[in-house]
Amino acid sequence: MDTNTNPKKKNHTQMEETESKKGKERWSLHGMTALVTGGTKGIGYAVVEELLSFGAAVHTCARNEAELRSCLERWRGMGYPLVTGSVCDVSSREQREQLMNEVASLYAGKLNILVNNAGTNIPKPTTEYSEEDVAHIWATNFESAFHLSQLSYPLLKESGRGSIVFVSSVAGVVATPYGTPYSGTKGAMIQLTKNLACEWAKDHIRANCVAPWFTRTPLADPLFDEQTLAKIRSRTPLGRIAEAEEVSSAVAFLCLPAASYITGQTITVDGGVTINGFFFN
Repeated sequence: MDTNTNPKKKNHTQMEETESKKGKERWSLHGMTALVTGGTKGIGYAVVEELLSFGAAVHTCARNEAELRSCLERWRGMGYPLVTGSVCDVSSREQREQLMNEVASLYAGKLNILVNNAGTNIPKPTTEYSEEDVAHIWATNFESAFHLSQLSYPLLKESGRGSIVFVSSVAGVVATPYGTPYSGTKGAMIQLTKNLACEWAKDHIRANCVAPWFTRTPLADPLFDEQTLAKIRSRTPLGRIAEAEEVSSAVAFLCLPAASYITGQTITVDGGVTINGFFFN
C-alpha cells in the first residue's frame, strides 16, 4: 500500500495551487496590451514602466523622436522587450488616427488598456489667454483623450476586457490658480470618464480617472520655486508634492483584473489636499 498517496491531501494541494494562480492573475497584466500617450516624460514615463513591470505589452507615443528612441532603448535594456513607440502629436487629429492604425496593426485589432496621459498647460491669468492658447490646451488635453477613446473603442471591445484610464488633475476637482483652460479640460475629462463608464459597460470596457496634485514632472517643475513649494506643503497634509511613481501605481491598479468592479471613478492622488479642512494648514 502506498502510504504517500492521500487523495484528500492531493486535492487540497491542487486547490491551493489553483487559488494561488488565480491570485497571481488578478495582480498581473501578462498577455495584455496597452497604449499610453505622452510616455517619455513625467507621469507618462512612470506609467509605461509600471505597466511593463506587470507584464503588459506597451505602445507609447511622443512628439520628440530622439526622446522616444532613447526611452525605448532604456526600457529594452531593463529587460522589457514588449515596448514599442510612435512619433505622434496628440493635438493633431490626423496623427491620432495614424497612431491608432499602428496600434491596431501591432496588436491584431485588440487593445486591453488605453491611458490618456498626454497633456499640457500654459499658466497665466485668465484674461491673458489668446485664442491659440486655449485651442492648443483643449486639443492636447481633452480632444485627444476624447478622440482616442472613440478610435480605441472597437479594439477595447474586441479584447473582451477593456480599460481606459484618464490622467486628469486636482485642478479638475477644485479651483487652482494655475490655468483656467487647463482646469476646464481636466474637469471635462472627469465627466467623460463617468459617461463612458456607463455607456460602454455593456461592452466590458471600464473607464476610470486619476487626478494628481502637484507632481515632480517636467511640466510642473517650472512652478516649483521655494515660495510656491512652501504654499503647497502648507496645504497638503502629507507635506510634500508627489513623485511620478506614486501616480503611476494608481493608474496601474485601475488596469489590473483586481480592479474589475471599479468603473466611473476618479481617484485623487493628492496627499490629502482635496479633503483638507479649514483647521489644517
